[in-house]
Amino acid sequence: MPSLSIQLTPIHFIYLIGVITILATMILRKDTPIVCAVFIFILGLVSSRTLVGGIQSVFHAVLYASKEFMEIIATIALVTSLSKCLSDMGSDYIMMRSMSKIMKNTYIAWWILGFTMMIFSLFLWPSPAVALVGAILVPLAVKKGLTPLAAAIAMNLFGHGIALSSDIVIQGAPSITAASAGIEPQNIMQVGMPLFLTMGIVTVVSAFLLNKKSMVQESGGILYMQSNDEVPLNKPSKGAIFIAVFTPVAFAVDILLMFMYDLKGGDATSLVSGTAMMVMIIASVVGFKRKSLEKVTEYIRDGFLFAIKIFAPVIVIGGFFFLGGEGITYILGEQYQSGILNDWAIWLAGVTPLNKYFVVFIQMVIGGLTGLDGSGFSGLPLVGVLANTFGTAINCSIPILATLGQITAIFVGGGTIVPWGLIPVAAICNVNPLELARKNLLPVGIGFLCTFILACILI
Repeated sequence: MPSLSIQLTPIHFIYLIGVITILATMILRKDTPIVCAVFIFILGLVSSRTLVGGIQSVFHAVLYASKEFMEIIATIALVTSLSKCLSDMGSDYIMMRSMSKIMKNTYIAWWILGFTMMIFSLFLWPSPAVALVGAILVPLAVKKGLTPLAAAIAMNLFGHGIALSSDIVIQGAPSITAASAGIEPQNIMQVGMPLFLTMGIVTVVSAFLLNKKSMVQESGGILYMQSNDEVPLNKPSKGAIFIAVFTPVAFAVDILLMFMYDLKGGDATSLVSGTAMMVMIIASVVGFKRKSLEKVTEYIRDGFLFAIKIFAPVIVIGGFFFLGGEGITYILGEQYQSGILNDWAIWLAGVTPLNKYFVVFIQMVIGGLTGLDGSGFSGLPLVGVLANTFGTAINCSIPILATLGQITAIFVGGGTIVPWGLIPVAAICNVNPLELARKNLLPVGIGFLCTFILACILI
């Protein structure tokens, strides 16, 4: 078991000041890339003790973040390309009209969108689920009067929050946490289930109630499109009808293939993204025939321009926060093998007074800290080790502590609180990731509070 003592250096304190400055800038609703770039430079300058090293560290951070985000950028670009093609053909209208009876009104649309995202995320993980649900259901929900921001909240909290933090189907998260805590994944799933349920239910109910009045578009309200959906000016062509049927069938086949070949995570995302591009090509040929060569080029260009436009500032922000995790080795050099945020978490654990209530609190704080780098899974080994350490020291439930750390690490870093972690949903819904993070903050905070109280009772 690793020691809970660690020596802090000037690098650690500069990084902490940077985190606080960035969070303060976000609270003031200002953009943060310049702050991130300045602190990356300072950290590189102090680390290398040369001006050249400081300047190079800025580029290294941007390059590392670009590589990390490239899969998401490509996914968003290809799904956006498909969406634009379907819109030009009129196939999106046909698809939405055929599903309009499911979503009776705006509020029902919010819950259906959320539960659909949760189910897909449990079986596929959120990244491919975002592409699937975003391409099919989000346009329909918006047509029903749901604001894009409200749609993003539903997808984000149900998918990257509830589904990813519990991970009860694929069980990647509980397996990592349990292995580090010296227990079986089933212990987390069974003993920790009340915490998973409390966090999930409280968070989404709070989000719905807090945003109920603002989630309805002014033009439509709750009755928007309740009657017969507006009729397009031109009658859909046979090609448009064919593509409207072919598109959901293609994605349904993807789901079947994921089960057959046990495709998860990046493999599942690549299947969905590749399908989006192939469907876009087929749709272009069917709909535009001789003009399809130019149309495909246009859609791909527009898709990548949209994705890069969304991600450009986030790459700089991510570059700073990747210093908190494994990215520090690439950005600052081989002499750094441990992320700065992980070091702070270990130090904090080492100076914590050991009583069960404070242990519960500090486990939540450490889980949240490890999630600030935008990767909810990177902190799971640490929270597992700490659950074992704390649980053994004060004779309390290791599974409860492990579950608590897993919930906070993934809800923060998996993509509901930090803007650089929820980009996929924000991009699909075409909303500002900073605004989405602010909207999520209060309901997630309420969920944390209720989960903390329950953990103090169960521990």
